[in-house]
Amino acid sequence: MQPPKLDITQQPTGNGTLVARLSGKLSLETVNGFLQDLRPLEASRLVLDMSGVSYLDSAGVGALVQLFVHRRAKSQKFALAALTQQGTAVMQVSGLVKLLPNFPTVDEASSAALP
Repeated sequence: MQPPKLDITQQPTGNGTLVARLSGKLSLETVNGFLQDLRPLEASRLVLDMSGVSYLDSAGVGALVQLFVHRRAKSQKFALAALTQQGTAVMQVSGLVKLLPNFPTVDEASSAALP
């Protein structure tokens, strides 16, 4: 059996927003790499394209919160975009839908005024 994998592809946009497209599982096995890759980013706005995340668990949710808090402390903006049905369900159960900015599409998240 293959170990869980999470690929992150970064795509700068013209408006100063960096879009990071996640592909794979954001779970206990992949959160360390996720945080190591995304915490150092200095982009003023970061949008995580979650459309390729096939599985999100509580450790993955915790990593999203850590990244949000880290960026907020540095006055950097953060948003989630295109959560899958499973990802949306996990975020709703955790009660974090209201805390973490979440948009149906990457375009909407990129153009929105983020908190």
